[in-house]
Amino acid sequence: MKLGLPAALLALGTAFPAYADEQPVALKPAPGHDIVENNCAACHSLDYLRTNADFLDRHGWRTEVNKMIKVFGAVISPSDAAAIIDYLAKNYGAGR
Repeated sequence: MKLGLPAALLALGTAFPAYADEQPVALKPAPGHDIVENNCAACHSLDYLRTNADFLDRHGWRTEVNKMIKVFGAVISPSDAAAIIDYLAKNYGAGR
């Protein structure tokens, strides 16, 4: 189904108020915090980290970060990727 311009603008206009009351997700303060915020929040909510924390261990987080880079095209340097994986495993890893 293709929306006309007025319908598309209406749909877009009603989506913005949903974000107006949204509070930023506070990550745990630890080494790598800023790197995670700068890289991960560019594409998705940081809630993703908390919702996956119960079942992703270091290997799982490494797989997720590599997927973001290789499949979704996230531009993350190897050193930032290592810092992100370390931060997530230590602060949001299963069994921590």
